Amino acid sequence: METLYERALKVIPPVGMARYTKLGVVKGIGSYIYTDDGRKILDFVMGIGANNVGHNHPLVVEAARKQMENLIHGGHNVVYYESYVALAEKLTEAVGDSMIYFSNSGSEANDGAIKLAKCATERPAIISFMGAFHGRTMGAMALTASNSAYRKHYEGMIPSIYFAHYPDLYHSVVPVADGKCPDFYMDQFKTIFDTIVDPYSVAGIIMEPEQGEGGYIVPPKEFVQFMRDLCDTYGIMLIFDEVQCGNGRTGKLYCQEHFGVKPDIFSTAKGIGAGFPLSAVFGKKDVMEKWLPGAHGGTFGGNPVACAAGLVSLQILLGGAIDNAAAMGQYFKGQLEELQKKYPVIGDVRGLGLMLAIELVKDNKVPDTALTSRIIETALEKGLLLINCGTYHNAIRFIPPCTVCKEEIDEAMTILDSAFSECLS
Repeated sequence: METLYERALKVIPPVGMARYTKLGVVKGIGSYIYTDDGRKILDFVMGIGANNVGHNHPLVVEAARKQMENLIHGGHNVVYYESYVALAEKLTEAVGDSMIYFSNSGSEANDGAIKLAKCATERPAIISFMGAFHGRTMGAMALTASNSAYRKHYEGMIPSIYFAHYPDLYHSVVPVADGKCPDFYMDQFKTIFDTIVDPYSVAGIIMEPEQGEGGYIVPPKEFVQFMRDLCDTYGIMLIFDEVQCGNGRTGKLYCQEHFGVKPDIFSTAKGIGAGFPLSAVFGKKDVMEKWLPGAHGGTFGGNPVACAAGLVSLQILLGGAIDNAAAMGQYFKGQLEELQKKYPVIGDVRGLGLMLAIELVKDNKVPDTALTSRIIETALEKGLLLINCGTYHNAIRFIPPCTVCKEEIDEAMTILDSAFSECLS
């Protein structure tokens, strides 16, 4: 009998084939997936962070099934329905001083976020960051600078987008003293404003409060706070991309809470729908009220079933899963730091909550892409699903569900230790 992968080869183009594995998956429960060849695998990828409360949480399944019995699609541009309005109420209550617009994907949400910034300020330019990943639509892709492969074939991009250096202190472009954020990362904006784009032409500055695809980079708190002050000075919209780092992933409902900074606009997706296609653009009320009918839209955004799943997922997160993510993230990071002592090829351990990564390097921090691939492949053979991140694909990211338990982390660490031992022997 042919595997799902073999069948897919005949009908799916290369762009639609799985980039990371050839696994055919028939079921997911909690932290595990089950394959078409009978394997049970510990999943620390979770659909790239979309399943924040685990696979097929019974409360999510029940809510989705109940909603399907009543209304599968209505169209938020046409009618109002309970799951859409109720989820908007709960989320804006949790965030405070905000309104919300639902879409389907992170790319759509980021497109919406920059459209909102342009609409609210009546300015043309956007500043993004090196290492950023904001999506694959033409708008979101133009904001992306984590890997040139994403932009290849699609030049030229939409105009008036500029890039600044993100404060990746492990690979800092200037020396770092005492772990403090160098002044360079703040001072660069004066240079940008003096030489490239006038600040009063800038509608928004978009940043990930923990970079995702770019390598799970956490910026210094003082830099994020500086960005708030900078945007206030020039009337620029501060936009956070919380597509991957939101919805409990970092041990807070939204990552911005770690920095004590509230953006004017932020996007989120992935874990918001517990695996269903759902995303959102949040904005401060005075900003969102400038987004008038016809300025944005979409047929399937805020689908009734996805919103019903999102409501239950939010209840699970606020009911203890976020606290668990914080506690288990601290434990997991400590275990990874112990692994680093054993294997010096692990150059850096980083991340917040359960958005963690280890970077594998040779001497002088040269990326070890080949070793990273071998570790990931060997771990999968032993029953642990992982994927990479970073421009050079030399970081291994860990994205277990916010419901993960200590025993599952220990299982993952045993497999990871064994994979390192085997690949380095």
